[in-house]
Amino acid sequence: MVGNPNVGKSAIFSKLTGVTAESSNYAGTTVGFTSGEIVFKDGLATLLDVPGNYTLTPTSDTERVVSKIIACGDIIINIVDATNLERNLYLTTELLELGKPMILALNMWDEVAHQGLEIDLPALSEELGIAVVTTSAMTGQGLKELVRQLSYAEKPNSPKRNQDERWAYVGSLVAKVQKRKQRQHKWYERLSDATVRPFPGILIAFFVMVLGFLLVRFIGEGLINYLFDPIFESWWLPVVVKLGDVLGGSGFWYDILIGYNTTDGIDFVTSFGLLTSGLYVPFALILPYIIAFYILLGLLEDSGYLPRLAVLLDSLMHKVGLHGYAIIPTFLAFGCNVPAIIGTRVLGNDRARFIAATLVAIAVPCAGLQAMIFGLIGQYGFQYVLLIYGILALVWLVLGLILNKVMKGYTPELIMEVPPYRLPPMRLVLTKLWRRIRDFIKEAVPVMVLAILAINILISFGLMDIIGVIFGPIVINILGLPPEAAVPLILGALRKDAALGIMATLSLTAGQMVVGALVLAMIFPCVAVFTVMFKELGPRRMLLSTLLMLATAIIVGGLVNLGFHIFS
Repeated sequence: MVGNPNVGKSAIFSKLTGVTAESSNYAGTTVGFTSGEIVFKDGLATLLDVPGNYTLTPTSDTERVVSKIIACGDIIINIVDATNLERNLYLTTELLELGKPMILALNMWDEVAHQGLEIDLPALSEELGIAVVTTSAMTGQGLKELVRQLSYAEKPNSPKRNQDERWAYVGSLVAKVQKRKQRQHKWYERLSDATVRPFPGILIAFFVMVLGFLLVRFIGEGLINYLFDPIFESWWLPVVVKLGDVLGGSGFWYDILIGYNTTDGIDFVTSFGLLTSGLYVPFALILPYIIAFYILLGLLEDSGYLPRLAVLLDSLMHKVGLHGYAIIPTFLAFGCNVPAIIGTRVLGNDRARFIAATLVAIAVPCAGLQAMIFGLIGQYGFQYVLLIYGILALVWLVLGLILNKVMKGYTPELIMEVPPYRLPPMRLVLTKLWRRIRDFIKEAVPVMVLAILAINILISFGLMDIIGVIFGPIVINILGLPPEAAVPLILGALRKDAALGIMATLSLTAGQMVVGALVLAMIFPCVAVFTVMFKELGPRRMLLSTLLMLATAIIVGGLVNLGFHIFS
């Protein structure tokens, strides 16, 4: 299944394959595709949904992978946006030249009449030499006919053309088979124009982000307070307590499984046991926010707003070595950095993924840390909260400019179609939500559990205290914090909001709390983020990103500490 981005491929794929779909990465890359099974000739066939692309001429990792997958396929289903034939049919002409059996699916057929378009289907089919089927991913219209036509897919006989010849052919073909009638623009079309212009697009984007943040906080905290916390406290805690009694309440295996910090009772966040923090952190602290953000992301994706936001911010993103679509992982990071790092897969190459992941890990605080910043720093005055966010925004911009200048490579242009606004079909949103949650559990949770085990062993053997002594001079002399602050700064590798809460018990000044919050935000992302960065970037680039975090956190923390001393 091949087509341009935002033509409804994933929606059609979801309806054809249902829950049998599996997401995978192409060998040797982080470019993903989805596979599922469909009924074909009284048997089953594998259907591959490859990433959206505009051409078979490889200019990025994604396009190279798409070309390789297509070369291995038996039948091509070309999904086309029926409301934008001229842009979409260029890829169609390239696919025809491959000589493989092929079917053309004109999707979004329900939008054709709304836009005053008339398409001569028999003429289009005759000209291309393949079957043409009209579909609507939202309603399922035409999907049964699409599957039926697979059995009759024929090899086209299309001449080879160069780029200019293809565009000329597409232009003449569209002029022959398509007519447009005059019509009045709808309100949502005027809204579409407004959301890609600097004004009022920026104001709309700010409103959407604030509303989205509140929605994620509401859903995430609701899931924690009313579902996951009750499950762990009422059902899992008694099991852990009984197991602890069996283990004798102490000893090596007790510390590993239950935790070392249990004299005042078992705390699922700070006990650091495999059966306590090892399960609670990924499932009860991170997963709720991932669920919430993926719901929001699905709504923004399927409504058509995210492509407009990408276009709106494309110029700014290019200055830091990215393109507009990087707003998606950046937006995700305000809830949890884990799905944000995974979300960098939507970018075009390894350079862009590294820059985006590094900026996210350093300069975008997760929802938990933001809550503590508002709650604890806000007690000293809201101006300090604004100062923290202003400094982080400046760090994001300056560090992005530096990485864009220093790192070799280029930033691909943002070439994408902006689909019309639609009411997101909840079935599709929930299907995508389930796939993304399943991928998180399968890919990230096992590594997180192993990382928490490693931290547990460090704590059990007293190595964390040694680390605190080693970093004491930096904490005191450069950051202006008391030596006791070294421990919560290190513990921030597991849970930053808890670390900031511990730091608040040290009777710090407002300036010291600001420095502590900034350093926690920029230094050592939590274990979950580290493990995902290792998986997505590889060990060498993850190490480079970590060194940048250390340097940035110490430099910025030291400068802010100096600033408070100068202006106090």
